[in-house]
Amino acid sequence: MSIYIAITFSPVQSFIEKSRKLRDLFGASLILSHLSRRLIDILIPDDQNKDDLVISPGLPTVEKGLPNRILLKDVFPPETSDSEIDNQIKTALITAWGIILDICKDWIQTNLSEFAPYHWDKEWRKWQKCTWEIFWGQGDSIPIAMQQLEQRKLRRNWTGINWIGESSSLTGTDAIAWQGLGAEDRNAQFINYSREDREIQAFYQELAWILDGKKTQDKRQSEGKYIAPNERLNIPELVKRLVTLPELATSIQMETLDSGFQDIDRKPTQTTPGQWTGWFMGDGDKVGDKLVEIADQQGESGIKAFTKALRKWGKEFEAKFPKDKGRVIYAGGDDFLGILYSPDSAHPIPPLTALDWLISLPEQWQQHQRDITLSVGFVWVAGTVPQRDVLQHCREAETQAKRLGRNRVTIRVVFNSGQYVQWTCPWHYLEILKQYRDRDDKTYSNWQQSGQQSEQEPNWNHVYNDLLQLKSRHGFGLCVRDKQALSELGQEIMENRQAVLEFFDIYFPGQKERIEQNEKKEQDKTKKIIVMEENAKLADQADAMIRWISDLITVGWYFLRNGE
Repeated sequence: MSIYIAITFSPVQSFIEKSRKLRDLFGASLILSHLSRRLIDILIPDDQNKDDLVISPGLPTVEKGLPNRILLKDVFPPETSDSEIDNQIKTALITAWGIILDICKDWIQTNLSEFAPYHWDKEWRKWQKCTWEIFWGQGDSIPIAMQQLEQRKLRRNWTGINWIGESSSLTGTDAIAWQGLGAEDRNAQFINYSREDREIQAFYQELAWILDGKKTQDKRQSEGKYIAPNERLNIPELVKRLVTLPELATSIQMETLDSGFQDIDRKPTQTTPGQWTGWFMGDGDKVGDKLVEIADQQGESGIKAFTKALRKWGKEFEAKFPKDKGRVIYAGGDDFLGILYSPDSAHPIPPLTALDWLISLPEQWQQHQRDITLSVGFVWVAGTVPQRDVLQHCREAETQAKRLGRNRVTIRVVFNSGQYVQWTCPWHYLEILKQYRDRDDKTYSNWQQSGQQSEQEPNWNHVYNDLLQLKSRHGFGLCVRDKQALSELGQEIMENRQAVLEFFDIYFPGQKERIEQNEKKEQDKTKKIIVMEENAKLADQADAMIRWISDLITVGWYFLRNGE
């Protein structure tokens, strides 16, 4: 009888989200994939057949995009105790992570030798032991191993690292990495902050200058390709930057960034406005349930085929992504993150181009030919919103799409102030945004059919201003949000819903009939009116339709007008 073991480690999302530069995101992704591969390699030596022992993920020897959820078979002898298994898995991950840390630390000490002596070895060892948590589950069937893994994930045992002095300028947590970190004579009561600040400043100016290839005479004027001279990073943040240096990645034996890699120029300058960019985060719906179903019905061969198909899709999705439209940061099968942006900030990507790509995404997704749907959070964001906030918005938008029924996309437009508007819809309704037709535009060409943006863009001002007028007068019940009041209005809300559809049809010709036909099909199946958001918490389904149309117009106005 075979024994299966499911393994994962964390934190993953927070490790990725603690980012300021695009380089941080790629560095984090490279590290996570490398640790997954090394974990497999250490637990399954080269003299054993990985194809037989690795059930999931598929393509385990392809490092790029390798997920951190691993399912193995017959890796440990049956008599191995839980404590021995736990120790071997933890040792494997800590060893792999320690090699990355050691190579980065040694590179700094070699290239910045004038700052010796370094007092930080103890701090690097702390991060080796305390960065990751390991979780695993074991059983004589795949579902049992996966279930035990999920149960153990509920028992967190995370250890924080104390520090004295100033903290990272990126996240505001954990100590700044510099040569004096960990010195025994440092005392919180007697730290000379002015002196330490000067030493830290000199350290980071030198580090930034060397990483940029010593291209400037004045070290304070470094380009900051890898690290800006005024940045102050903790050890994991510093490592995420350093692993994107080709020579270090080669030493670690991990994937490298392509030679033409550049960070996104999003922020405004004296000559160019801030670039609006589109960030997308996607995830297959109920993949865990699907894996359990496949395990029950098809066994390990089905799991292998399923995960291999998803990994192949992720690999091709990243490879074929048009470079003139942006980049895919990671694609680990059913889980991916990417950005739509222009390499030339003076000519940002048009909103309609971003929308066209988003509309095409479900078709791309179906190329893996597996029966699972997709939920995506798409964030169209202004140039001065911090990257770590953008990633949080992506996560929230994706969660919203799943919460409202899955197989959906949530479009969230985020402004420089941090405020946002959003709209969630099933994928087959997304193209409605391209059906807008201004009632007063007599010269408007049918750009939505040609796929080309016309010289005169549709004027969303009219429909948006009409919506604002209706809201100010409580038209169609747009500002009524009290649950009890809605339940008492009854027939009036249904009449408001019909009136909103009539209003909607003026600017989106034919869409009222389409919505009603789709609802009738559902009504014939369930004997009740079904609205697109299917959210039981809403006080009334008719009010859901009213809000859905209101959100569509609001997002369309801000998104397709480039947020101006």
